[in-house]
Amino acid sequence: MRFETRAIHDGQPPDPLTGAVIVPVYQTSTYQQDGLGIHKGYEYSRTGNPTRTAFETAIASLEDGKFGLAYASGVAASSSVLTLFQSGDHIIVGDDIYGGSYRLFERVFRKFGIDATYANMDDPDTFKKQIRKNTKLIWVETPSNPLLKLVDLKALSAITRKAGVLLAVDNTFASPYFQKPLALGADIVVHSTTKYVAGHSDIIGGALVVNDEKLYDQLKYYQNATGATPGPWDCFLAIRGLRTLSIRMREHNENALYLAKFLEGHPRVKKVHYPGLPSHPDHELAKKQMTGFGGMISIELHGGVKAVESFTKALKIFFLAESLGGVESLIAYPAKMSHGAVPREERYRRGITDEFLRISVGIEHKDDLKDDLENALAAINK
Repeated sequence: MRFETRAIHDGQPPDPLTGAVIVPVYQTSTYQQDGLGIHKGYEYSRTGNPTRTAFETAIASLEDGKFGLAYASGVAASSSVLTLFQSGDHIIVGDDIYGGSYRLFERVFRKFGIDATYANMDDPDTFKKQIRKNTKLIWVETPSNPLLKLVDLKALSAITRKAGVLLAVDNTFASPYFQKPLALGADIVVHSTTKYVAGHSDIIGGALVVNDEKLYDQLKYYQNATGATPGPWDCFLAIRGLRTLSIRMREHNENALYLAKFLEGHPRVKKVHYPGLPSHPDHELAKKQMTGFGGMISIELHGGVKAVESFTKALKIFFLAESLGGVESLIAYPAKMSHGAVPREERYRRGITDEFLRISVGIEHKDDLKDDLENALAAINK
């Protein structure tokens, strides 16, 4: 079956008791057992819940994977990957990542002896050069947050396979609709399901998808042992989001490309980062590796922080807010929001300046969005 059909049916058969065509919310913490060690597949909802199982099955299907695991947040999913390793292990991370992931690597797991170094995403060989005897994982986002860089996953997976290193890919920005990291050689796909998967800015969640059963068993053990699992209502809402993912992603993509072209030609915009533009250095890779360019744009304004303040205050439709991937359009200021945990010097080194903005393009009418941006840009220096 094709993506759109699987999104509505995989893991979601009609309820056998009532015939309900929508997966029920199994709002229960525990399950009656028929005898000692005899149960119907569920014992305790931290370990497993039927609503969660439906979501895990569905997200795995859409990523062309065999096994899905759901978490209480994207960071919880990321943390679960790192529990695979121990003190003395080394991981290599792409040099443009979400600030919460940077905080996780630098402020949490480094003190447990897991060493992270950062490689230039522009060239897969820079990852190869950093591999050590104790390297266990390469972690990348593609497209990345917030610079929207891409990394060649086929080239990178060839390096990890040869070195015997795991490859984890955060696929949050692309979503399973536009990119399939497992098919390109990744071992683990990571999602903040808060974003495009759920799609309505009303839950916090995360997910992992893998093909290797041994790896799944390890992650499943840690998922249960550490307990950062979502409740059934959040899983229900994530399933609801998956059912319309294809439609929403097509609209996000169309609107973002339209706005990126407009912004690229505006005199108050210094630079536009969007892989759908021919000017983007990874445009050809995006056409080869993805089936769409996504709904995220980043821009740099002329005029520094004052320009940013004037611009954001003048917006009417775009909300100045954290997060991304909802049906409504948002603008974030990474220096104070998503990447506030990254030291200023490090942010600047990576290209995240104080005049840098990240735009999550929603599915409102594209001309209304354009008008809002145009009016806000006109407010700069007034």
